[in-house]
Amino acid sequence: MAILKILQYPDERLHTVACRVDQVDDEIRQLVRDMAETMYAAQGVGLAATQVDVHRQVIVVDTSESKDRLQVFINPEILASCGEEESEEGCLSVPGIYEKVQRAEKITLNALNENGQPLTLEAEGFLAVCLQHEIDHLHGRVFVEHLSQLKQGRIRTKLKKRQRENL
Repeated sequence: MAILKILQYPDERLHTVACRVDQVDDEIRQLVRDMAETMYAAQGVGLAATQVDVHRQVIVVDTSESKDRLQVFINPEILASCGEEESEEGCLSVPGIYEKVQRAEKITLNALNENGQPLTLEAEGFLAVCLQHEIDHLHGRVFVEHLSQLKQGRIRTKLKKRQRENL
């Protein structure tokens, strides 16, 4: 297993739309293991393949307190959503930035698991928010793009300044 490099906003590669996975094979399962290790090492609760510069429709999520309930979603697709919820979000690709974002409160999702078997999941609350956030990554969208242009500009400026200071 390997810890992968997480792309940092505003890296343009984060805007790449991910391709569907045609076959869940050993390469995809290795990607899932590497993504999980990367997510846990970064103390995240979700990670999309796009964030590690692999533009395939793969996400890993673990919203458990104990960090031992990894969930894998390949080719995830939201079939239905209802309600609205505003909650504070952060992102491994936008470190140190937390903002309130509107999302659906409940979703129904179709995907494949790490063995290529189809699954349908009804999620609500934090898990629903997490899944929508990660699916956005697969569509080339970062959570800060749900914010006003003014806030996006401030965040970009702050992150660029932080990058210069770390050189």
